[in-house]
Order: sequence, then structure tokens, then C-alpha cells
Amino acid sequence: MADGLTDAELALLGLLAEQSRHGYQLEAVIAERGVREWTSLAFSSIYYLLNKLESRGLVASERPEAKAKGRRIYSLTSTGVAACVAGTRDALERVDPLTAPVLVGMANSPMLPPGQVAEALRRRRESVSMRIESIRAARLRQEPVEEFVAVIFEHGIAMLRAELTWIENTLARLEENRMRTYDIKKERKDLYAPKPGDFAIVDVPDMGFLMIDGHGDPNTSVAYREAVEALYAASYAVRSVAKTRLGRVHTVAPLEGLWSAEDLEVFRTRDKSAWDWTMMIAQPEWITADLVDDALATARKKQLPALNLVRFERYTEGRSAQILHVGSYDDEGRTLQRMHDEFLPANGLAPRGRHHEVYLSDARKIEPARLKTILRQPVTAG
Repeated sequence: MADGLTDAELALLGLLAEQSRHGYQLEAVIAERGVREWTSLAFSSIYYLLNKLESRGLVASERPEAKAKGRRIYSLTSTGVAACVAGTRDALERVDPLTAPVLVGMANSPMLPPGQVAEALRRRRESVSMRIESIRAARLRQEPVEEFVAVIFEHGIAMLRAELTWIENTLARLEENRMRTYDIKKERKDLYAPKPGDFAIVDVPDMGFLMIDGHGDPNTSVAYREAVEALYAASYAVRSVAKTRLGRVHTVAPLEGLWSAEDLEVFRTRDKSAWDWTMMIAQPEWITADLVDDALATARKKQLPALNLVRFERYTEGRSAQILHVGSYDDEGRTLQRMHDEFLPANGLAPRGRHHEVYLSDARKIEPARLKTILRQPVTAG
């Protein structure tokens, strides 16, 4: 195992790579996913391994809000991330008598860039084929062999042939998924297709966006109109480049907006001239800064004035309250008042960061009373 990590340690790093967790949360995920079916990770060893990983600088821990008591929350360090990536790649490629390492690798495979999982499995396929030939050659060198020796060779070859079948099926599935059109509204229904009704608390992960900043009334501002035009032009250019270069197809995500003002009361009074905004469109995880640069170079041929203002940036929102608002944008004030004056205080929460809206409807084609907009507010404990 890379850097001396055991399968159990690498599995813990992979779970912490998903999100920071305390020990009992780790145990719950381990039990839920059946991790112990393919690695030796006993409940009694979780904290021992966490302490061991922390002593090596791969994991860091802290108590919530620096309290003297309470469960420690464990997170990966930058060294831990590098070790987990190296260990995951190694686990996918390495051929051992036991197959557990490749399962750890598949469990952690979302950490790897697009294509590296399939590339590692293809190298694994080559290694398995070479091992089959090596076993056959060893048997030939020992002929004639006794019956019990023969069945040992046959068992090894049969297991490796089964491994080749699994690799081929997995590669076919990965290729199918690669060509499948990705739609964030379907993949993350909790964030982009919530049901209308009550407020909900969601955890919004770190995501990549194309963004443009501006100020003023979105209904009358020329800058706003140009920003939206540029964002869509850039997003479709990114989609085209990703399809050509990566062979991956995605549906362009809905328009979103981050809104702020010196006085939050202007959102309830709808004084739009005082609003600051950042309009943005989410991008799939496989979209990189280099790919965006190439796409923007292509999009600029359209000579839209705001294309030079488009940037690609990660945005981390975290825990947030949201609700699906159905109706005119100008009717959002009452819903926002309920969120801030009723729902948040009742749940011990306080707003933080910028108000966020996700526009699920095309206002040019749908009457105001039927517009669907997600109203989202990042929150913290009150």
C-alpha cells in the first residue's frame, strides 16, 4: 500500500475525504455501506487508526467551536489528501491474491480526475492477463504435475479469468456513464429539484461555477442582461469543449444568483437598485480551469461585451436553509420574511453569507405566477 497505508486506513481517509466526521459518524457510514465486507475495519479500531493517522499528519481533529468537551471532528490535511489519492490509485492498479484493494479503490474513485479510474483498471487488466500467462508458463515448466497441483493452478487461472470479466464489465459501465448526459437537476434533486412546501436544511458541497459580478436592478440594468448572455454563451462553449475533449456530455445548469446589500431590508422592500449580485451557472466536477479557458477563447468570437468578465471559481456554501418559491420574483419578500423571522429562529439558526437564488424557470416563456425559484440562505447556529 502507498505510503505504508493499510486498507483500513485508506478506507478511513476516503470517508473523511467526503466530509469531516467524528468517530460515531464514521462507524455509521461504515456499517451502512458494508465496508467491513471488503476491509478489516473493526469498530474498536476506528479511534486507534484515527489517532495513528493524526500522528502521521494525515488527519487533523478539533472539538466543535473549540470546546473542552465534545466529540472530536476529524478532517483530512493536505498531506492526507495526497496520501489518499496516491493510495486510491495504487489500490485500483495493484493485483494481489485478495481483491479487497481494488474495492477500496472503487470506493474512493470519485477523488480521481475523469478517466483515471478507467486507465487504472486497464492497467490492472494487463497485469491480470500477464499473471494468467505466468501461471500457465509455470505449470508447463513443471509438467507432468500431480492432480492436486493441477487444480491449484486451475483455481488461480479461473479466479483471474473471473477478474478479467469483472474488469471488462466495469470498464463498459464506466464508458456508458461517461457518455450519459449529466444533468445536475437530476443528480442533485435535493439542491436543484426540491418539492414545494416547507423549508428544508441542506448541505451544499463545494462546487465550480462560471460567475459574473454586478450591481443594480436586474430588470433594467444593461450590465445584468449582458452578464446573463455571457454566462450562457460561456456555459454552452464549455459543454462543447467537454464533449469534444472528454467525451462527456452535460445539460447546462440553471441560472443562479448570489445577492447582497449593505441593508438587507432592501430585499424585503424590493429596492432592486441597491442590490449587488453575482450571477452564475454551475459546472460538472470534471470541468477544469484549463478547459474553461479554452471554451472562453472560443466563446469570445461572439464578441459579447461581458465575456471578458466571466470567471471560473469554486464556491462553498455549506449548511443552508432553502425553499421552493412558486410565483413572481416580486412576491419573494413574504417568503424571505418567513425564513428569516420564523424558520431560522425556531430552529436555532442565524443567516450568514449571501442570499442565493436558483432560477428553475425561463421568465421569458412562463407567466410570473408559475415561476419556480429556489430561495436559499446559508446558515450557522444561532
